[in-house]
Amino acid sequence: MQELSCTSCGNRVLVEKYSPTHTSVQWLDDAESACPEFARRAALGEHSNWIPTCSALKDSIEQAAIKGVIETDSLRSYPVPGQLA
Repeated sequence: MQELSCTSCGNRVLVEKYSPTHTSVQWLDDAESACPEFARRAALGEHSNWIPTCSALKDSIEQAAIKGVIETDSLRSYPVPGQLA
């Protein structure tokens, strides 16, 4: 995973892209504390386990991928059905 900062708020996360549509994000801090969008939505009654994403962070990740800052790792291995990995 690669570290990336949100261009909107500066929140740092770890990111890994397996394809243009599949992105894994690991938050380094509590999302509701670190992210203004999550904090705003939590104040309205939503909580981080129900909020799918932050639009500003998603845009930051997409722009980093377009610029080549975040690499797309197409070599992800998948388990073979019927066999233990």
